[in-house]
Amino acid sequence: MVRRKVKLEEISEIQEFNRICFQFDCDMDLVGGKYYVDAKSIMGIFSLNLDLPLELIADTDDEKLVDEKFAKYIIK
Repeated sequence: MVRRKVKLEEISEIQEFNRICFQFDCDMDLVGGKYYVDAKSIMGIFSLNLDLPLELIADTDDEKLVDEKFAKYIIK
């Protein structure tokens, strides 16, 4: 399982982030505060408070691929 802090600010970023999630065959979740949503659900993403950093939880062991695909969104 790979966990990364991410920041989504614009609608175009959210759409691209969502499309990237579909490239993975595993579960992809986003956590915002106490709320967990499916990162493959664009409506789920929009239900979160996007003013705060979110946590991406990818149910995979391929950290390198997650870091590569989501590099634009990961908070360092």
